[in-house]
Amino acid sequence: MAEMENDSVTEIKSGELIISRVFDAPRELVFKAYAESERLERWWGAKDFKTRVEKLDFRPGGVFLYSMRSPDSRQMWGKFVYSEIVAPERIVFINSFADEDGNTIRAPFSPPWPLEVLSVMTFAEHEGKTTITVQSVPFNATEKDNIGAADQTSTTAEAPALEGSI
Repeated sequence: MAEMENDSVTEIKSGELIISRVFDAPRELVFKAYAESERLERWWGAKDFKTRVEKLDFRPGGVFLYSMRSPDSRQMWGKFVYSEIVAPERIVFINSFADEDGNTIRAPFSPPWPLEVLSVMTFAEHEGKTTITVQSVPFNATEKDNIGAADQTSTTAEAPALEGSI
């Protein structure tokens, strides 16, 4: 079984949020964990939240609609709208909070969080380990929008979705 290492870096500079994580797994397998709903549901999301994939259309123009339930049973929704997918190197998407129908809404935890965030996720392999780097910036933002809430997303567990072979 592939394990996620504890190597995690989060940086906020000039309105840009950068998160990097290292996985002890080949790049193709890590990429696959983002491309398949069964794998995404098992490992992606905010820490201590249960993620449910409602829709995953993994292609440019496609949508990933998901819900997350907190330990105290609060539920929130989010979505990605994919603009570029280059397997197994890069995924570009607009990320936003949503209602259960996929309509974009303000973040429930922070009104100044940008309504939409442009994220570029890259996958780099070195000696059998994969580093994912996500660079995110406000998209169509107002001056009040702030991307200051960091490191609440990405992996929730020891990456069980990376089990198996490619």
